[in-house]
Amino acid sequence: MTEAPTTRQNPLRNAPNLLTVLRICLAPFLVAAILQNRFGLSFTLFIAAGLTDALDGVLARVLKQRTMLGEYLDPVADKLLLSTLFLVLMYKGLMPTTVTILVFGRDVGILLVAAILYAVAGRREFGPSIFGKANTVAQVTAVAVVLLHQLTSAKWVVILRLVSLDATVGLTVASGLHYAWIASHRSSTQSTGPGAK
Repeated sequence: MTEAPTTRQNPLRNAPNLLTVLRICLAPFLVAAILQNRFGLSFTLFIAAGLTDALDGVLARVLKQRTMLGEYLDPVADKLLLSTLFLVLMYKGLMPTTVTILVFGRDVGILLVAAILYAVAGRREFGPSIFGKANTVAQVTAVAVVLLHQLTSAKWVVILRLVSLDATVGLTVASGLHYAWIASHRSSTQSTGPGAK
């Protein structure tokens, strides 16, 4: 009887979700720092955002504080932050337009396909694939190195910038095609299921 109130606590009060919200709140400060050419501050804030992303996942597992809100909020926070930064960096002429367009096109396509699958088949799950996870790593690395390149022109930074941007392009295309294959496979499975006509 006394345990009932604890199961109804606000999911925003647990540490992982608070860290996710903090990551979302960092976005406008990051944008402002980039627009003001304060790249040292923007790089530091981006690293801080990355640490909150890693920490909220660890805490969710260790403290067993996984919630439905967290499962939806975490990827939204990641996409919001990365998409915003790609746009701002492109506006500043620091991120290639082609890379930004590919990243946005893939994300919009996945959202549309997920919405269609939910509307047609009632399927909500559309989890990340290994290509999608690798693509996120490439995007995070690309943004970090582009910011770092404004602070130093060390050879390894220049090389890593080129490699991370090329990896982002390749993995964006690969993960987009993989998601398209998954979507077509699920739709065909739905249409040939027991209730299909």
